[in-house]
Amino acid sequence: MHHEIFEEKRLYDDADTELDLIATKAKRAQWRHRRVGPPFLKFGRRVKYHGADLNSWVNGNRVPTIYSDHRQLT
Repeated sequence: MHHEIFEEKRLYDDADTELDLIATKAKRAQWRHRRVGPPFLKFGRRVKYHGADLNSWVNGNRVPTIYSDHRQLT
């Protein structure tokens, strides 16, 4: 199941509050330094995230459970 949380074609700035859904701004900075977390683009000091990359990263971190397919147990 693919969830589209972020607009696929949009470039998100690191200051955009929508990104706080993933992690705080400080945590994202730590992730970038360690080269973990979602892929990002650098334009000088400016950091951007592509919506498609964010959705891919979110879906890659989905943890399935026994009830995740919403089928009733019989």
